[in-house]
Amino acid sequence: MCGKSFFQEPVLHFYKYFPCQLNMIHLDSMTRIKELLSRARSIAVVGFSPKDNRPSNMVGRYLINAGYQVFPVNPGHSEICGLPCYPSLAALPGPVDVVDIFRRSDEVLPVVEEAIALGAKVVWMQQGIVNHEAAALAEQAGLTVIMDRCIKVDHQQSGL
Repeated sequence: MCGKSFFQEPVLHFYKYFPCQLNMIHLDSMTRIKELLSRARSIAVVGFSPKDNRPSNMVGRYLINAGYQVFPVNPGHSEICGLPCYPSLAALPGPVDVVDIFRRSDEVLPVVEEAIALGAKVVWMQQGIVNHEAAALAEQAGLTVIMDRCIKVDHQQSGL
């Protein structure tokens, strides 16, 4: 592995049993996440829902309000939150800094393959989404991988 993933398997395993300990173990991870989020300008939200009560919508709206250029990706819609919605990452007008994934863990691999082809810098699997095969593929392609974390929560905690 390239060593870019913030959470290797032992940490994820540890997190399942001691979630309050995670930040104590990886104090430098929050610094790295803050750096990553401060450099990012564009974020594709894969699985962005038009329903206000869905986590993907809440996170997407938060990212828009935080000043990021957000690209909703959902093949069932042409517009979400007043923004054009794209059927896939391949349909985006250009590369993005972060691909934030709101898909089931078993549906992540094709999204990561598209993120690599698109030239994304970061693959972010939202809280509850874990796919080690997809993470390894992204790392081998030189992308930074964040897994099983909420980008909204991390952004809020970073103080940006």
